[in-house]
Amino acid sequence: MKFACSGFCTRPWRAAIAVMVAFAVPIEVSDASWLSDMFKNKPETARAHARATPRKRLAAAKHVASPKHNVKLASLGPPDVSASTLKTGSSLCDPLKFRIVVDVGHTVESDGAMSARNVPEFTFNLRLARKIEADLKAAGYPATRLIVTEGRARPSLFKRVATAKALHADLFLSIHHDSVPNKLLEDWEFEGKKSHFSDRFSGYSVYVSHDNPQFRASLSFAEMIGKQMKAKGLKYAEQYSQPIMGHYRHPLLDKENGVYSYDELVVLRKSEMPAVLLEAGSIINRDEELKMNSPERQDMISGAVVAAAKDFCPAYLGPM
Repeated sequence: MKFACSGFCTRPWRAAIAVMVAFAVPIEVSDASWLSDMFKNKPETARAHARATPRKRLAAAKHVASPKHNVKLASLGPPDVSASTLKTGSSLCDPLKFRIVVDVGHTVESDGAMSARNVPEFTFNLRLARKIEADLKAAGYPATRLIVTEGRARPSLFKRVATAKALHADLFLSIHHDSVPNKLLEDWEFEGKKSHFSDRFSGYSVYVSHDNPQFRASLSFAEMIGKQMKAKGLKYAEQYSQPIMGHYRHPLLDKENGVYSYDELVVLRKSEMPAVLLEAGSIINRDEELKMNSPERQDMISGAVVAAAKDFCPAYLGPM
């Protein structure tokens, strides 16, 4: 999560986004990387979409081959699912076919937040997303897709959403790592270079949007991830419910498991399938940054996602 304008801050992008959608072009499918989340400045008023709608599978795959674009796909594996989701009754959960899109937050060019030791968030996101993808596949979900994007943040705003739709994704999970607003940063020097940190806050957080057409399913999966993270001894970032966060403050939907609503986040509100964003931990906190770099912490987080997937698929579609 980046708190500069290319990441978590909100701006009145509506007009620009409308133009981008109107001139959207096909996306190339191949092997590799993917991008960052931006938010529209929209008041949290109407909640007309808060009710769940039946799960809709896309009628047919759209042609997605255009050498002009930089969206690439990396592998197949399974999606992540949650327990309180409503069953559609139209199909059964088949892990071999259930498809999750694991989205790598940010890009090389727009690399998100900077860690306390000057490592871009994108580096953390890519590593963890690859771990999750591999573990989902190993757990029996071979339809998982890892997507990574190239380019600047604004032009790539809707690419992930379009790619997930073209892939007939059953579930969308965007992987990020957290920071804090600039006003909360402190200065320090690391390896002879001026750096910034904030040891005041730490923890994971999970986000959903009321504007997602499958909000209840999104919330169910988010709750299951949070529950699994908590079961592994991890704590969520409580600061996003506090006034000190200013306009980065968000409604806390699940105070036990750390699930927040962030209705303006494009990849959550525009995705047609259940969609969740996971802030895996804080990389601006010096101690937690070291933990996020450890294989042990990466195993814990990936394990939580896999466990949530195993619960969500049968709850969403019904047991085999």
